[in-house]
Amino acid sequence: MHRKHVYEEHAYVLDYLPYGRSSEKSRHLVVPTAQIMGERYFTLLEAELKVGATVAVPERIYIGRDRREKVDRIIGRIGYDQLTANAKAEIVPLIDELVKAQEKRFVDFFNNSQPVTPRMHSLEQLPGIGKKSMWLIVNLREKKPFASYEDIQKRTGLTDVKKMLSKRVMEELSGDTKYRLFTRVA
Repeated sequence: MHRKHVYEEHAYVLDYLPYGRSSEKSRHLVVPTAQIMGERYFTLLEAELKVGATVAVPERIYIGRDRREKVDRIIGRIGYDQLTANAKAEIVPLIDELVKAQEKRFVDFFNNSQPVTPRMHSLEQLPGIGKKSMWLIVNLREKKPFASYEDIQKRTGLTDVKKMLSKRVMEELSGDTKYRLFTRVA
């Protein structure tokens, strides 16, 4: 199975390191660095900033392939364990905001999700959803697709869908899961 490369267009700053990371070997090549998280796939990245550019937490910046205002180059993908303490503190509220802002994308997940294996459905990967809840969701969406988080909660009896999705994204970023539903990692 060949997986196509996906690229982030925009990212949010999790931490700004004006003197780079302290773990870098060559201290004479100190460059301002930002730890960022992609808007679409929640990709954790480190970016080298252009000379004179500064960023603030949680500023939204362009990191796509066209001309970038603040980012000189993407250093590479990083894992959750490589984030600074400040970045780890910023990531949970940012994920909550992104899940709230991307309601259509996540509601579409509820409406279109498929099994990941013959015995396990991708809905079962969400915290708090077992076989009974999964079958309830599948049967309800066949009758009428879900329209919003509120609609999902009303019709299924699930308590906080946004919190459930945010928790799943955090599990994927911290490497606690086998299957990836919403993130791309290194």
